[in-house]
Parts: sequence; C-alpha cells; structure tokens
Amino acid sequence: MPEELVLPEGFVPAELPDPPAVPRDAATVMLVRDGAPGLEVFLLRRVLGMAFAGGMTVFPGGGVDKRDADTSIRWHGEPPAWWADRFSCDEALARALVCAAVRETFEESGVLLAGTDGTSVVSDTRPFHAARQDLVDREYSFAEFLAEHGLVLRADLLRPWANWVTPAAEPRRYDTRFFLAAVPPGQTPDGATTEADEATWQTPASALAAWKSGDRLLLPPTWVTLTELDEAATVATAMAAPRTIAKITPKLVHDGTHHRVVLTD
Repeated sequence: MPEELVLPEGFVPAELPDPPAVPRDAATVMLVRDGAPGLEVFLLRRVLGMAFAGGMTVFPGGGVDKRDADTSIRWHGEPPAWWADRFSCDEALARALVCAAVRETFEESGVLLAGTDGTSVVSDTRPFHAARQDLVDREYSFAEFLAEHGLVLRADLLRPWANWVTPAAEPRRYDTRFFLAAVPPGQTPDGATTEADEATWQTPASALAAWKSGDRLLLPPTWVTLTELDEAATVATAMAAPRTIAKITPKLVHDGTHHRVVLTD
C-alpha cells in the first residue's frame, strides 16, 4: 500500500487496548453499475464524529444482527454452505453475513436485493420506505420484513469479494466480509442514512484520485478494494472475476508522524 495511506490523527487512541477488542462480524457491499466512463461504485461519506470511521468514504455495510441468522428466510441462490466455504466460517454465520449484507445495503442505500421469487427483483423500493426505517431502528428483523412483504432474499445477486479484520490496536474492531452486487434495474441508491452526509457514484479511478488529492479519506480495505475494482471495465467483468478469499488482518505501525497500516511484518 502507498506510504500516503495513513490514518487521520486521533483515529488510533494514545493508549492501545489490552487485551485487543474482539472483532464483531460485519458485512459490506460494493454496489456497482455501468456508467458512461465505465464501471462506477456507490460510495458514502460517514458523518464526522462517528465512533468508527467518521469522515471516511466507505461502501454501505454494518454489523451482523444475531437475528440475521434466521433460518426461516426464503432464500434463492447458492446455499449457506457455499458461502461458508468461501468465507471460511460455519453455515450459521455465513447465512447471517449474507442476510446482513442485503439488510445493510437496503438500510443505507435503499437498494433491496430481493424479489417475489427467485426470478424477480424489486424494481421500486418506495413502498418499503417506512419499513426501511423500522429496520434501522431494529423494530423488527429482516426475516420478518421479508416474510411480511412476501419477498425472497436474492443471494444469487451477491458475489464474495474479500475478508478484512480491523487491526488489533484499534478499539473498535470488525471482521468484515466484502460483497459485490450490481444495482438491480429500476432501483436507485439514495444514501438516505443518518450515518452519512454524502452519497455519490464514482469510478474507482476517480475515487482514488480524490483520495490522492486529499478530497477523500479512505480506510486501507476501501483503498485496496477500489484498486481491485479499477481493473474491471464493466460490471459483468467484475462479477465474473474469480476470487480467492483469505482473512486479512493488517497491523498498525507508527512512522514517527502517522499511523500506517501494513500487510506484512
């Protein structure tokens, strides 16, 4: 990773946690579309002052809710066992991760990867506006939401991409599985979430250029993922790209001025 990729001052506490915090399971989704300049990705800038990654540009995502593992969810696509193999975890967690990926994407962007059956996908999410807020408020589970509206979770619209774990030196840690998904026809991400103050589409190259110029702050996993997506000319190319997923747990080093993330000793 480039030397310029440093964490903002104050991001890492002066006194490191001892013992390190236990990482919380999480899911994040790179929503992509084909635009005039090529593949574009949907990005959110987190509100300054948030406990984790405030001010950073990120993909939609968040922590797993224990109810995401509900086995009653109607499901279309590769079974949890397939996802468990890709992410090297048990089936219950794999089910929860896929559900969390779809739920968090809906909560943070309004994009819903679900349909009335395995061959359809919702084209207009406006009728679910109130339900979206109820999910954010944890008024009911995603399984209950899907059942109430007769919807099937479309796991086949997701692709596994990567697995990053927050460095041990940070007080809030996540074991995050990254997914890739194309925005379904008719749906438009809106970024209407209290956790973000900006939502935009950018090519990976332009997002990286904005980071280079200082206009965007990126966490190392986001920087790496944007670099990987920049190699795909189209959504179809990205979705078809073979991925070998290994858990990446980087380390923090202090160079005398900044904290930097390194992938090796």
